[in-house]
Amino acid sequence: MSDLAPRLRALLGTPMSAVTDLGHRHAWTLHRARLADGRDIFVKTLDPHRLSDAGPALTAEAASLRWLGEGDIDGLIPELLAADATTLILPWLPETAPTTSAADRLGHALAELHARTPESFGAPWPGFIASLPQDNSQHTGEWGSWYAEHRLTPLLCLAAPTLGEEGVRLIDRVITGIDALSGPPEPPARIHGDLWSGNIRWTAQGARLIDPAAHGGHRETDLAMLTLFGAPHLDRILAAYQETAPLKEGWRQRIPLHQLYPLLVHVVLFGGSYRAMTLDAARAMAG
Repeated sequence: MSDLAPRLRALLGTPMSAVTDLGHRHAWTLHRARLADGRDIFVKTLDPHRLSDAGPALTAEAASLRWLGEGDIDGLIPELLAADATTLILPWLPETAPTTSAADRLGHALAELHARTPESFGAPWPGFIASLPQDNSQHTGEWGSWYAEHRLTPLLCLAAPTLGEEGVRLIDRVITGIDALSGPPEPPARIHGDLWSGNIRWTAQGARLIDPAAHGGHRETDLAMLTLFGAPHLDRILAAYQETAPLKEGWRQRIPLHQLYPLLVHVVLFGGSYRAMTLDAARAMAG
């Protein structure tokens, strides 16, 4: 607390009255703190000794929150209260049980967020997903070639020892055939980029999206990520999205293509337990 209190006061201009340690995640320590003005906040801090290897991930998260917030008209993205090289501060978001009405609002709001289109695929900051660097090189061509070059290929190199020769050949087929597999052209969408259910915070005011790996991407990517590990009232979320911004024909058949990148992330981070799921997704696209 002695280290955190002056840091928060410098960033927020308000003294801290209490703090609860919420444990560690990757290189970060998580806290819930109460300020002297009565506000509760969420604080993510980084050991300064980890600044060189983990600091860019914290910086990328702050950039993602700011950028998503620029396109957010429905309150989906929590306000970034403050951030520096070692600290990120958000409002504390008390959780409630997810409801069907909140799921409906999430589907509509996500479609609205995606519609705030950026100028290109990628983003103007170095990206991260979890603890892995993510190539956010910007590109104004078609999404398929961008996805193959800046998402699938870099992760395939890292995952190759776990996937084996057969797995690498299979995913190479997806990369080679990406133009035919990626569906009708779509403009870049302002996407969360890591939208699994654990990054949805259900509150009394509605769903809030946290821990983004945001960039200009394909809107189907966020929806495919939601389906990968499931989400409460997923059918309602998807139906509400479709009401607001109908998806192009064949989107359900393209779900495995969009899931291939987060599955490769899991292979790299967690090993062979995700190999079968990854190759199943690749087979669904490569035939």
